[in-house]
Order: sequence, then structure tokens, then C-alpha cells
Amino acid sequence: MDAVKLSVLDVAPVGTGYSATEALRTSTELAKRAERWGFHRFWVAEHHNMPGIASSSPPVLLAHLAAHTTTLRLGSGGVMLPNHAPLVVAEQFGTLQALHPGRIDIGIGRAPGTDQVTMRALRRGGGAESVDEFPQALGELIGFVTGRFAEEHPYARMHAVPGPASGIEAGGEFAAAEAPVWLLGSSGYSAQLAGILGLPFAFAHHFSGQHTLPALELYRESFQPSASLKEPYAMIAAGVIAADTREQAERLALSQALSMLKLRSGNPGRIPSPEEAEAYPWTPAEREFVESYQRQHIRGDLADVRAGMRELRERTQVDELMVISNVYGHDARIRSYELIAKAWGLIGE
Repeated sequence: MDAVKLSVLDVAPVGTGYSATEALRTSTELAKRAERWGFHRFWVAEHHNMPGIASSSPPVLLAHLAAHTTTLRLGSGGVMLPNHAPLVVAEQFGTLQALHPGRIDIGIGRAPGTDQVTMRALRRGGGAESVDEFPQALGELIGFVTGRFAEEHPYARMHAVPGPASGIEAGGEFAAAEAPVWLLGSSGYSAQLAGILGLPFAFAHHFSGQHTLPALELYRESFQPSASLKEPYAMIAAGVIAADTREQAERLALSQALSMLKLRSGNPGRIPSPEEAEAYPWTPAEREFVESYQRQHIRGDLADVRAGMRELRERTQVDELMVISNVYGHDARIRSYELIAKAWGLIGE
């Protein structure tokens, strides 16, 4: 596993009984510790109208995290491009790159990251109106990021200032894992598009695990070398919950599953405590949902997590593994990532 980098996906989870300020403070502390422990990159994800997630504005949060770290790569996992004008995204991340050269990734998704009503509120006055326009919007973003448009393109004379490409040496090629634009996905569509465009690809295994292997295969088969990437580079985001004992991990996992159940039922809220989850009147159908949802997740003590992560990497043959430990409680969240770092051999036991 030594050759496979380990990274963090964070959504600044907000649990019952504490505030977004506290959640974001924990994210900041987690980023500092992740850098010290040896994680490679730290991504935050755009969500809206979700009381249990405080990462609605990745560029703002990334600027804060970058100011509190020195070497950790930071990025979006992802920015939901249909909600934004491509030029604005390029300028935001170009500014981050100018402030913190060589440390910024732009992970792009094509879903809205929210419900339909909130989506319409986000797109009022700008942004792509439909996911059907995503390929065009992505092409524009790549043009602004690289500073390269076809001569006949209407934006050929436009530039993102500062632009993400400003931090890259003229004439140089991006290292495999350091290309500024990543394509995210949870289906074959994004996998194939990432391959055709020659972009690094990140797959959402944590909520679409049944599609992981087919998507990775499709990405590798469709990959065409580009100016930024000569060989396919794939990463998956995996749900991992680690605790000092299996019992503690199961309690945290049940809490997280109840949060997801409420979200899928159209009633998103803050992450319930383990006590709330244990007291919840589960129906048989809801228990079945939990079992299905948790099937692709890794949870347990140090030994369980080590075995699960290694098996997942061997099965998928990814170039990089990103973990999300979306659990209740600041101390439990930090401890989970610390145990994950130990399981991967980043720090000693």
C-alpha cells in the first residue's frame, strides 16, 4: 500500500447539539492534523440546504484551510459546475492557486448537490441551466484553467485572472495526480467523459459502491492521453468509520446511517447522536435500507479498518484512496481519521 496515496474528503458535518462554527473549527483542526499525519490531499464538497453539512462554499473554506496548512493539497470534491459560471470557478480557484501555488485541485461534479427548489435558487441569474449543458460548461472551464481555447471559440481572447494555470511552469506537464481539474462521478457517464478528455477521475464509492468497478473499467478503457495527463489516474472516495472498538464504530455508523435515511426521505437534518439513533423506532424497511447502505462502507477497530481498506484497494486497483468519515462528534471524527492513518501506515500505532 506504500505506493498508494491516502487522502481526506470532508463535508464539515454538523451534529445535533452543536453549531456550524464548531463543525468548521473541527474541519480546520482535522486539516492541520491530516497534514501532520501524512495524508496527501484534503477535499471539501459543495452541498446546499442541508443542515447537517457546513461546506456549502468550497472556495471560501479552502482559502481558510490553506491559511492554516503549508504542504497539504487542497481542493473541491467537488464544485457542482451546473450551479456556477465556468469563468467564476476558474477565477476563484485561480486566486487560490496564486495564493497557494501548487496546492490546489479543482474537482468538478455535474449534479446540483441539492434539491430541485434550491437548485433553481442557486442558478438564478447565471450558471448552466441543465446538466445537459455540462460538457459545454466543462469545456469552457478547462479552457479558462489552461488558457487554451480554439481560435474560433468566442472566449478565445478571454482569460481567467488570476487563472489556475498561472501556477504551472510554461510548457510543463502536470504530474499524474496534480492536474488542476478532476472529474467526479457516481456513474459511467462521468467515467467515460473523464477518460475521453484525459482527466483524472474520482468516483463516489461511498454512496454508489455497486457501480464502482464498472465505472473504473469504463474510465480506463476510454482514456485518451491529454496535454495534462498521459495515463489514467483513478481515485475513489470510500466511507470509513474507525473507532477504538467495534462497538463504538457500529454506534457511530448507525448514527450516520440514520442521517442518510432522513436525507433520502426528503427530511435532511443535523447528524443525530448515537443515542438518538439507538432510540429511533426503526421499521423493517428502514433496517433493510441501513444494511444496504452500509454494505460498501468500512467500519470497525484498527484491524478491521486496515483489512477493509487494503481489500478495497486491491479489488479496485485505484491509484489513490480518499476516505470520508462522516461521524457524530468532534473527538470521534478526529479519532476516526487518526486510526485510519494508522491503519494505512502513515503513522505508527
